[in-house]
Amino acid sequence: MTQQTGPDQLAFQRYRSLIFSVAYRILGTAADAEDTVQDAWLKWSAADRSHVADPKSYLTRIVSNLAMERLRSPRHKRETYVGPWLPEPILTGPDTADDVATADSVSMALLVVLETLSPLERAVFVLKEVFAFSHAEIAEAVERSEAAVRQAAHRAREHVQARRPRFAADRARQRDVTERFFAAATGGDINTLMELLSPDVTLWTDGGGKVRQALEPVVGSKTVGRWFAALHTATYQGIEPEQMRAELTWINGSAGVIFRGPDRVIATLTLDVDPEGRISTIHNVANPDKLHAVAAGTRYF
Repeated sequence: MTQQTGPDQLAFQRYRSLIFSVAYRILGTAADAEDTVQDAWLKWSAADRSHVADPKSYLTRIVSNLAMERLRSPRHKRETYVGPWLPEPILTGPDTADDVATADSVSMALLVVLETLSPLERAVFVLKEVFAFSHAEIAEAVERSEAAVRQAAHRAREHVQARRPRFAADRARQRDVTERFFAAATGGDINTLMELLSPDVTLWTDGGGKVRQALEPVVGSKTVGRWFAALHTATYQGIEPEQMRAELTWINGSAGVIFRGPDRVIATLTLDVDPEGRISTIHNVANPDKLHAVAAGTRYF
């Protein structure tokens, strides 16, 4: 988008970060969120803004409806996706990790659960629970009655509470576990890996049919431990172990790992930690279509 200086353009730029944040949480991918923001810009540019009293509410309404339309479109149906579908990872900063509410709202764990909601429920949940919009404001944004919004909010909240992890480790513990996992995985230390993994740990891998990944969740500490120990000795996506680099960084509000080859980012990892400090869930995104923002070093939050 070209830089603009008029008052209407300045108003859009003022709320651009907000509407991207809404779109990303509804859609689960930065690429789709960017496209939705661009579509919102086109609608905003074409609209008669002389009667727009509140640009924030107006733009939120545009982007929420565009995001729901995108979720409902045939090309966004997940039934044909090869293997597990995971959200697109995004780089975040340490300040985001320190902001518990923001970090939780962009966490892989929450975005995975939001993926199971209907488009309306997802939009309502994001606007209510993340951005603290009132039911009346949401009703205007999603063009539904306030009663319908209240029902959708109730269903969404119950659904999320039933499915999201019961325990959220504090950021310091999560980072410590991630650092230890990082050292063990890159060093081929199977014993330490086994100590870090919960007995019923689940590994979700998203290759999208573009790269070879497990098409079903990998469950159990022994199986998951062997999977990561092999990274130290086996070729991965055509890259020899000695050519692979791994680095700790901040991904979706918490500590994560980026794996790089000589010329590309090949995967990201994020971990959920249980009350005992053991790893309960691992999200591994290797679909190259979902790694562009990470490869570009784009930080959104």
